[in-house]
Amino acid sequence: MTDNNTGAALRAFRLAIAQKTSGDAPWRALQTLAQEIIGAKLFTVTTVDMEASVARRLYTNMPDAYPVSGTKPIEVDPWFELVVQGGNLFVANTLEEIAGHFPDWELIGRLGCRSCINMPVFVGGKILGTVNMLDVENHFTPERIALVEQLQIPAVAAFLAASEED
Repeated sequence: MTDNNTGAALRAFRLAIAQKTSGDAPWRALQTLAQEIIGAKLFTVTTVDMEASVARRLYTNMPDAYPVSGTKPIEVDPWFELVVQGGNLFVANTLEEIAGHFPDWELIGRLGCRSCINMPVFVGGKILGTVNMLDVENHFTPERIALVEQLQIPAVAAFLAASEED
């Protein structure tokens, strides 16, 4: 990661948010920014609808493996309590840790991902969703976890821009 590349990624992100040239533009720009700041082989964005008790994938960089379609019921489990209710990052740095929380852990492993970080995104005390980044085993070092903070405000902006009607 270089400051010059991060600056370019931030400028591209601001442009995508300002122009919103397509429905996925804010998410693609956020993915590019995340890739520059911490790196992520698999990048998805999920919305959480607490009133309907469902979650839905809004964006993915691997649509064949993780398509954007349908909803799944929200389950109150330790991950949900930590991330959605508690507003904390979830970090798993091995496939075994992932398997303890996600039923699709085998697919995650086949994609070459063995670590993940899930970042909740809130506005006004309401969860909008999560930004989910996965990569190789032990990718999310303490240094990279600290850098995730740089993605919080851009993630809020992306959620707000993506929610605007065309």
